Amino acid sequence: MTSASTTAPALRNIFNADRFRHVAEETAAVYPRFDTAHFLELALPGLDPLTLMQRLRRMTESLQATLPADYKKAVTILRKLAPRINSSFVTLVLPDYVGLYGHDDFDTSMEALKFFTAFGTSEFAIREFLKRDPARTLAVMQAWSLDKSEHVRRLASEGSRPRLPWSFRLDALMADPGLAAPILENLKADDSLYVRKSVANHLNDITKTHPDWVLERLEGWPLENPHSAWIARHALRTLIKQGDRRALAVIGAGKKAAVQLHDFSVSPKKLRLGERLDLSFRLVSKARSSQRLVVDYTIHYVKKSGASSAKVFKLKELTLGAGETVLLTRSQVIRDFTTRVHHAGHHAVDIVVNGERLAEGGFHLLR
Repeated sequence: MTSASTTAPALRNIFNADRFRHVAEETAAVYPRFDTAHFLELALPGLDPLTLMQRLRRMTESLQATLPADYKKAVTILRKLAPRINSSFVTLVLPDYVGLYGHDDFDTSMEALKFFTAFGTSEFAIREFLKRDPARTLAVMQAWSLDKSEHVRRLASEGSRPRLPWSFRLDALMADPGLAAPILENLKADDSLYVRKSVANHLNDITKTHPDWVLERLEGWPLENPHSAWIARHALRTLIKQGDRRALAVIGAGKKAAVQLHDFSVSPKKLRLGERLDLSFRLVSKARSSQRLVVDYTIHYVKKSGASSAKVFKLKELTLGAGETVLLTRSQVIRDFTTRVHHAGHHAVDIVVNGERLAEGGFHLLR
């Protein structure tokens, strides 16, 4: 996800005037005393310049002003409203309501967040409780990690991520990742890919500050289990891109690659934005037995200052048999993104195998 400040206009228009009217109509359908006119009077003025998340919060605050003051009654209405909202993203308003107004009724709020997460996600709202009362909230989330619903199990992992995108960082979990360890242990071989992706992202967050903690934990996991192995491989992606030998060893590629690299080609040698860059080369095994290889390529992007910034891309993970040869290729369009603006100049390109740079080339970008 990108930050709210760079959200595309089309995305923020999920919360347009028609959507506010839809939510008002559906709320009135489940709560006939709902003051639709007052809700829209509060919600619609000055909507145009608001960002996506500001519009979401506008809807939350407008609901709070027009629902019963009794929190339990309001949550009961929102639970009835949840399946009637015609956008999963808009249902984030419901846990947002809980995150803002539910701190004096912890039990009701936990049950509400567990219910709402299946319609969209409660991962942002649960962090409001983790920030205020981490021990109590983590105890509930540990129970969620054993729930029969993949949505609830994912919430246990995703909501407790130390560096969740679009949300604030959790200082307690940044300092001590072991606080959420029981949740991760319960999910280390989860059947759901939806859950496994969250666990891998949670662990990858931790590698930014506590890499040894993650490595020690994963080294003790049952990596013969394909689900656990999948999580480990994706959790260590940042360390693997950095060529960390210990991380590479966890996925079976810790040894120096016994290969030779031939016929490395970077073409064209000169290109413009929007054009395609093609890479190709051959790897020849010099080993007497099969070996696990992690092959990446690095583009050293030219910065505005003239210095360079390296970006590592995954190319291939493979097992290369004794004496075998493999041809590897990659094609990539060079274009600007909101997170990267390209500048003219020579861009070096490296091929890295099991953490070791084996070939260098490059191209010149014209603007």
